[in-house]
Amino acid sequence: MAVLLLQAPAPRGLHAQGTASTRSVHALATSGTAKAGNTTNSGAATRRRPFTRTISGQVTSFDESTPLEGVLVSVRGTNWVSGSQQDGSYYIPVKEDDTVLVFSLNEFQTYEVRLTEENQYNIVLHKGFSPIGEWRGVFRVRPDLQVPFNFEIRKTDNGDPKIFFLNAEEKFDGGRVQQTADSLLISLDQFDNQLAFAIRGNATLSGVLRRQDGKGTPIPVTAETGQRYRFKETGTPPAGNFSGTYDITFHGENGKEEKAVGLLQQDGSKLRATFLRVTGDSRYLQGIVEGDHFYLSSFIGSGPSYYKGSFTKDGQLSGEIEGARGSQHFSGIANSAAALPDPYKLTYLKEGYHSFDFSFPDVDGKLISPKDEKYKNKVVIVTIGGTWCPNCVDEAGFLAPWYKANRSRGVEIIALQYERQTDPVFVKKVLTRQKERFGIEYDQVFAGIADKAGVAASLPALNNFLSFPTTIIIDKKGRVAEIHTGYTGPATGKYYEDFIKAFNEEIDTLLKS
Repeated sequence: MAVLLLQAPAPRGLHAQGTASTRSVHALATSGTAKAGNTTNSGAATRRRPFTRTISGQVTSFDESTPLEGVLVSVRGTNWVSGSQQDGSYYIPVKEDDTVLVFSLNEFQTYEVRLTEENQYNIVLHKGFSPIGEWRGVFRVRPDLQVPFNFEIRKTDNGDPKIFFLNAEEKFDGGRVQQTADSLLISLDQFDNQLAFAIRGNATLSGVLRRQDGKGTPIPVTAETGQRYRFKETGTPPAGNFSGTYDITFHGENGKEEKAVGLLQQDGSKLRATFLRVTGDSRYLQGIVEGDHFYLSSFIGSGPSYYKGSFTKDGQLSGEIEGARGSQHFSGIANSAAALPDPYKLTYLKEGYHSFDFSFPDVDGKLISPKDEKYKNKVVIVTIGGTWCPNCVDEAGFLAPWYKANRSRGVEIIALQYERQTDPVFVKKVLTRQKERFGIEYDQVFAGIADKAGVAASLPALNNFLSFPTTIIIDKKGRVAEIHTGYTGPATGKYYEDFIKAFNEEIDTLLKS
């Protein structure tokens, strides 16, 4: 821990280490009674030397008006200590060769003062840096693009600090927080990323979002404590209430169009939204409406998301998804009946296939196959995903507790995880993290690299592979009952509820057959 050493009476210091009981040592000082011995330079003998003077003064807090009681006052290099009294006053005897006094109190920065010929030193202690509280961060994705996000750091039941990312109504558990003298390191283990901050004073952080292995291009980021807003508002009132369901079209650079559904909920100038696509939803987006313009963002540890656009009076909208590599245009029109293509008809078995088979290793190298004895005469759910995938994270958050509640009915789950690396150490690390985070008790296997073409090649029975995750349900006779492309997560509200209802009804039907 760094400590700032100053010539008295400059009132500055760093982090506190302890407290002291309140007591006066003035009588001991004037009587010349030594509390601690001092050794000679050779260390061969010990001799007592008298105190030569008494140092005194008052300790106050950083507002310079509140006296601090119980401040530990010690002489560096000795075990002689004193403590400040209720009015902040302290007294401590020193010897001729004592040079530094140390003042410390919990939650305050430790302060060291170098002794001169003066016998009185009034000390001001300042609060130390604490990461606990609410923060507003800003990613500098490009020189012309800043993406805001909000997070909270709080202590868990065991006293360790953790970060929670705040997006609309969600508080996403981001991971553990480690603090050193001048740095704050936040391990975003779910996505194998890290926020690495330098501490700039008591209220500001500056650093980068980077991969834990150091590969890739880091994204600069700053954060300021005590700030709850997402986007800075100019005071321009919304031109209307644009809440509703929208038919959305995402436009690709090659002219290809993708149909989607937009769900927007506006409360005054505040806006919450998500976009449902064949590949999954955009989870919880949070932002504002100013005039006829809107701005949305989200971050949970993977990569920052940023949407901006505008509304028209006739119920249409137009916007862009902005990122480090460019942007994608989208457009839409209000439609309460907006819907995606049927997710049960997008992925299916090729002609001639009636069953779905594979054999992949778990983290211990054991091969797992749906033909194993464990899965015979049971309904088997096979989910194709990866630990790096936000929608797959949502699916695991549903399936892990669902499995515990339903496994006794004759249901099993196998998770095929396609990851960013094939290194066995890396694979074991990320799959173990996933298991521990969600309390997964079903089998997870490593199926290959996270590449859609690679997935299709490794699972030749499928006509194609469109989305992480894709869920395959196999009946008790080993036949594929249905395949669901993508995942409709909790951010989609009624769409999520409808998915869960249909899922449970299908499982119930297969268990009865």
